[in-house]
Amino acid sequence: MKKTILSLSLILFSTLGFSQILKPVKIDSLVTVSLPANFTKKDTLGQQIYQGTASMGYIVVIRAENAANNKPLNKEKDLKKVFQKFADGIQKQSRNGSIMNPRDTTIGKLEARVFTLRVDNSNSTGEAPQLRQFILLYTQEATYTLEYFYPEARAELAKAELKTFTSSIKLAPDLKRNDQYISNAKGLSTPIKIALYGGAPLIIIIVLMAMRRKKRLEAEA
Repeated sequence: MKKTILSLSLILFSTLGFSQILKPVKIDSLVTVSLPANFTKKDTLGQQIYQGTASMGYIVVIRAENAANNKPLNKEKDLKKVFQKFADGIQKQSRNGSIMNPRDTTIGKLEARVFTLRVDNSNSTGEAPQLRQFILLYTQEATYTLEYFYPEARAELAKAELKTFTSSIKLAPDLKRNDQYISNAKGLSTPIKIALYGGAPLIIIIVLMAMRRKKRLEAEA
């Protein structure tokens, strides 16, 4: 899937001249997103690839079925590992790419990973730098990659359309967090662990000092 995403970027600059209004499209029964009216769809190797030219950038949406023997993720930390592995793979495939502003967000009831890949081939191919905005959604059955990319020089002009695209992502109401990972238990947060384990010796010392002071006062009485 990563190679498919990267190869699609080659057609960006030759197609940006054709403006298209975004319209809602059902990727499947669970995910809907707005795409250019003249988008194309391609089915290949268990992937459905939607792509089209918008006014300021190029949009690609990929739905990839997970392997049949794919084990359900256990906890939230396992989901974060999936997100990180994907982002690392994208960066490795892009020779002159660097990841910017990675963060986790929520779409509907699902967790998603958002990041920007800045690709600068100006010193090799002479291409102007481009920004590729990624949104990754993972469920036990399929992985959804939503991408909007454009020349860096158009960053300000593309903001409105990028917002329109990202805010158009809609999920079915019955798609819930346990469709991503089984357990909702997150364990103790780092501050609480510090308070409990780091603060426990201090509490014990305070208690002991209080007991000794009490005994001393009783003895003096």
